[in-house]
Amino acid sequence: MKWYNKYLSVYNTSLSSTYGEIINEVRNNISNLQSKNPLVTVSVIAYNEEKHLLGCLWSLSEMKCKYPIEIIGVNNDSKDKTEDIFKAVGLPYYNEYQHSCGYARKCGLEHAKGKFHINIDADTLYPPKYVEIMVDSLMKPGVVAASSLWSYIPDKDHSSIGLKLYEFTRDCHLFIQSFKRPELSVRGLVFAYHTEYAKKVGIRVDIKRGEDGSLALGLKKYGKITFVRKSAARAVTGYGTVGIDGSLYNSFKVRAIKSLKNIFSVFSAKKEYNDEDSNLIK
Repeated sequence: MKWYNKYLSVYNTSLSSTYGEIINEVRNNISNLQSKNPLVTVSVIAYNEEKHLLGCLWSLSEMKCKYPIEIIGVNNDSKDKTEDIFKAVGLPYYNEYQHSCGYARKCGLEHAKGKFHINIDADTLYPPKYVEIMVDSLMKPGVVAASSLWSYIPDKDHSSIGLKLYEFTRDCHLFIQSFKRPELSVRGLVFAYHTEYAKKVGIRVDIKRGEDGSLALGLKKYGKITFVRKSAARAVTGYGTVGIDGSLYNSFKVRAIKSLKNIFSVFSAKKEYNDEDSNLIK
């Protein structure tokens, strides 16, 4: 049985009164994990994530970590019961009323007490050793950031073979990019970094997407960005932007064409990128 199967019982479902026992369990687990002097801050950002947040927090509450941690939440002005879930499980959280992943991640970073900061997306489930493995990587000399890999939750609309092929080709592409342009291979849902350096660089709030890559680009001047390939650190998530393109085949085709157009550029480093007008928040 997959490690995440139990969490699927509350994933992609609205908050229900029948979840009382699970909520109490998550509350107790989180309370036992919280440290007054954390080495690492785990911040969970959420915007209208009522259907996913409890599953995410349930997975985090069962983490196995040798380091002192704190878990905090950021409610990005949700209109559903996202905030109710934060309250129900007793998680310290902050309300961020300006919308965007950038603002939400920035809010989490600003309130982080730990030396290290780990981004968590509320629609994602994390394996029990995830945080520990990411911190292990950050503890290595010269490393300022670490990014892991992720898989998609199988469902009736996506075959397991199709998912494996899609993830394999994507992972290979990210691996090739990571040598010269690591900033293009990081993703916010599986990203961790030194808090102090990240605060110096800052998180962009003027773009719709790419705030994670922009932060990684700025962090490069302080040290190395490493990539964690261990299966024990592979998160699982919903289909997000992949689903926008319809089938996995269409998603693969769109991304493959874009990658092929820029295939030679990944073999040289870059210090800055130009913003696309369509990605700017106006």
